[in-house]
Amino acid sequence: MPRFLTMIRIDENNAPAEGPSPELQERMGKLLEEITKAGVMLETAGLLPSSEGTRVTWSGGRMSVTDGPFTETKEVVGGYSISQCKDKAEAVEWARRFLATHEDHWTITAEVREIAEG
Repeated sequence: MPRFLTMIRIDENNAPAEGPSPELQERMGKLLEEITKAGVMLETAGLLPSSEGTRVTWSGGRMSVTDGPFTETKEVVGGYSISQCKDKAEAVEWARRFLATHEDHWTITAEVREIAEG
């Protein structure tokens, strides 16, 4: 069965300062429990803010290292999951359900990509 990486993208500048509400955390927990019991979820985690990250870039034969925050980036990866699904449609459906747990004032995007095997 193919594996999929789902990257949850957020705009750190416009994310709710208080973070996820207790109700949102509860809805997420229930969904993550369901996807785990379904045997689909292999791994998932949230990421620390980009202010705590570092970018390493190779360009024009030179290496550069830049510490966050990355002000030129509006959207950053705020979390991820790795799932094993029968097909991309199933992976997209789980991502859609995850996004739907959020309140209306959140703006988030899920990018679902199959992991190249072999």
